[in-house]
Amino acid sequence: MLETYLLLDSIAKTYEEIVLETEILKLPSGEASKLRIELVDGSFADLWISVSGKYSYHWNRLEIDGTIYRYDNAPHKVWAYVATFPHHFHNVMSEIEDAVLQGDIHSGVSQ
Repeated sequence: MLETYLLLDSIAKTYEEIVLETEILKLPSGEASKLRIELVDGSFADLWISVSGKYSYHWNRLEIDGTIYRYDNAPHKVWAYVATFPHHFHNVMSEIEDAVLQGDIHSGVSQ
């Protein structure tokens, strides 16, 4: 997983006009757990991926305007009605919407 996080880190750093800093956060075992991207507006994004292909993009703007946005592909049965299931988007109101981003995490980060 470290290789994937390093690749995502390098992609994030190409957006130097909005990215202040990046950090690969680790578990107590030393294993990479997620990539944190600090943004110029004071918000941050966390990218989490698993070996099995599950992912979560989490954009935290709580300190700015109290919002959080999240894309993920956790197959919660309550979201089965979403056309892009299991891919879905948690919007500013914590409502679930179809995911615009789908597929592999590398292309999603670039979008």
